[in-house]
Amino acid sequence: MSIVSLTRGRFVAATGAGLVIPMIPSLSLGAEVALPAEAVEFGATVKALGASPRPLRIACLSFQSAAFWDAVSEGITSAKSYLAPLNSTVDHLSYGTSIDVESVVNGLNAALAKQYDGIAAVTVFDGAVSKVNEVIAAGVPLINYVADSAERSNRTSSLGQVAINAGKASGEFIANQLDGKGKVAVITGWFGAPQLDDRMNGMLDYLKANAPGIDIIEPIENKDDANTAYQQASDLITAHQDLDIIYVTGGGPEGAAKAIRDAGLAGTVFVVGYDYLPDRTTYLDPGEMLAPASHDHHRQPVASS
Repeated sequence: MSIVSLTRGRFVAATGAGLVIPMIPSLSLGAEVALPAEAVEFGATVKALGASPRPLRIACLSFQSAAFWDAVSEGITSAKSYLAPLNSTVDHLSYGTSIDVESVVNGLNAALAKQYDGIAAVTVFDGAVSKVNEVIAAGVPLINYVADSAERSNRTSSLGQVAINAGKASGEFIANQLDGKGKVAVITGWFGAPQLDDRMNGMLDYLKANAPGIDIIEPIENKDDANTAYQQASDLITAHQDLDIIYVTGGGPEGAAKAIRDAGLAGTVFVVGYDYLPDRTTYLDPGEMLAPASHDHHRQPVASS
């Protein structure tokens, strides 16, 4: 890592991952500190530049509603163990299980009240932008990870998937798998969550423009719940005997894959979704699921902390 510029009182560092991360003012920088093996295994590349000359407290905020967030929690645990010997404490603050703007705002309020030196947070909703801006105005660096708001906030930086491109890539993959003809159902996690909307709309827009021979069933919402996805997929399979693919934008694709398995349709109907997690990859070889796209669930909290 090398320093590339100095702006607004904050060092700006370029990392091996190509990220540009503003640093906390008045902190001297040392040599890179090797990442823990489990973080490297999951693709982490952003390294600390030596121990902090003063104690730092960092809040890392995330949800707790699905297997994806369990994996994110593992990444936060890695960040905690990595930074502890470097005079830095990482606290995992949970938004809870409800993925909504109120949970994000309440979580950021709690982090502000505890006077952390820095915050890593999943901010996701446009309704949380004013709160993010309040955090920055208070002089606390905030790095968004996993899912940013559609409206641009004053956050220090952001890490994550470009969801509209991920959606387009999924649309292209689906079109190729079906050779431009077939029927696709869409289960999205939460209507109104910008990242999931972008994954959904990127896929839909690609199919409408490039594969008009593919019929699309009206999207439905499962609130990232695998059990709900199971029931919805079962209903879709029953109602649409010619269904080819169920596209799941967020949590719960394993539920849809299990519904396909239980219906005896492995290799006939497929799930296309996200996040390369054990509860999903178990459906790859039998043929219920195709290509879950990785979202770097472990890497992002390590890098943002």
